[in-house]
Amino acid sequence: MPPLLVVVDMQRVFAEADSPWAVPGCPELIPKIERLVDVFGDRAVFTRFVPFEEPQGAWVDYYALHPFFLRPDAQGLSHLVEPFATQGVTTLDTPTFSKYGPRLEALAAPERTIILAGVATDCCVISTALSAADAGMRARVVADACTGMTIDKHRAAVAVMAGYAGHIEVTTVEQELARA
Repeated sequence: MPPLLVVVDMQRVFAEADSPWAVPGCPELIPKIERLVDVFGDRAVFTRFVPFEEPQGAWVDYYALHPFFLRPDAQGLSHLVEPFATQGVTTLDTPTFSKYGPRLEALAAPERTIILAGVATDCCVISTALSAADAGMRARVVADACTGMTIDKHRAAVAVMAGYAGHIEVTTVEQELARA
């Protein structure tokens, strides 16, 4: 069975320029991710960052800094960007930066390899990659199908992940397409 493509948080809240959480370069990832999804088909899952019903601990402080995301009128920002929002793709909603957990592990079985693309390299992508590595999963990060809050933060996160040789491999869209 092929590895699982995990498209991290390709949501309106990160793609729309007027969003408080806009990630520069997010819309430019769409054609690259489309190419990957075309190849991986039903072995692709899209994650969505959603708020806790009842934030606790540090999440209370986080949402005190970012209350807009808890307002009812912000719910549409959680939706995936087009064209993925209307394609009936498999989604995994999580209220944490890391998307790794029992459901993602089950989806990745039996291969135990995930391929990561999406946003933000310096937050949810790196959190997912490191959590998966700690759990004994293999992760491939498609660096040119990810973007961070700045190019420097993106590069720094990719450099950190590249240091986890044996657990995390940094690849490109072309390398992933050639492997598939």
